[in-house]
Amino acid sequence: MKINWNGVIPAITTKFNADGSIDFDFFAKHCAWMMDAGCLGIVPCGSLGEGATLSFDEKVALMKAAVSAVGPHGGVVIPGIASLSTDEAVRLAKAAQEAGCAGLMVLPPYVYSSDWREMKAHMSAVMAATPLECMLYNNPPAYKTDFTPEQIAELAAEHANLVAVKESSTDVRRVTAIRALLNERLKILCGVDDVIVEAVQAGAVGWIAGLVNAFPSESVELFNLAIKLRDGDVSVRDRLDSLYRWFLPLLRMDTVPKFVQLIKLCQQEVGMGSEVVRGPRLVVVGKEREEALRVIKQALAPAIC
Repeated sequence: MKINWNGVIPAITTKFNADGSIDFDFFAKHCAWMMDAGCLGIVPCGSLGEGATLSFDEKVALMKAAVSAVGPHGGVVIPGIASLSTDEAVRLAKAAQEAGCAGLMVLPPYVYSSDWREMKAHMSAVMAATPLECMLYNNPPAYKTDFTPEQIAELAAEHANLVAVKESSTDVRRVTAIRALLNERLKILCGVDDVIVEAVQAGAVGWIAGLVNAFPSESVELFNLAIKLRDGDVSVRDRLDSLYRWFLPLLRMDTVPKFVQLIKLCQQEVGMGSEVVRGPRLVVVGKEREEALRVIKQALAPAIC
């Protein structure tokens, strides 16, 4: 199945019950909400989905639930594939194929970050495990492994099913550099919320989004306006500028260590989720919480964007 990478694909959160179990009923509802807003599919089991705290069986169960939820909407599921070991990552990739997922978002190992020889071997093993389309996830701030444009090009030359890259280095110059090396060989998706407009202007064609979990319609509109401006429709500039200014304080929540807690708090405040997280994370408290709520409440005021 060919994936349409040109649009907004949420890195979806995982809602937990009070006892720490996964709330699968809400998860299905949340997936449908994303799709109804115009998203193309979802990415479960990623960083925002607290993938590092999920067991292997929980990840597989989430994949199956996601496929069931987005399938009727014509959406695709592209789970995050990450593990402490290469062997387990390969097993997870194969399980994703069996669950009906359309593609894979391939991450470096959770903890061990070493040289290019080892990281290339890990990523290659996962991409070779199935024929599914793969998106390489480059997030050096989080995973301490930085896949340079030259290294990404090397992987693309050896793996035909590597078709996209989620670029989360926070440096939009990387978008330009990847395009200079590979032209249209890879689809480039922005993985950092507060540079989405700049990344689109540089050539990104999709957005693996975070705040979309609480603001799906606004996220899709922002992305579509950015695409229109890039394609020469200057009539959208004022609306794009207005929406981006309104959204930026929220989008910046995606760029800090407690992004999971903050985005889940946003969901709770809009009535679509809970701030409950799994340890070692704890919900935000004190002044940090007060400031987050101030930003959220200001965004939800009647004079919205």
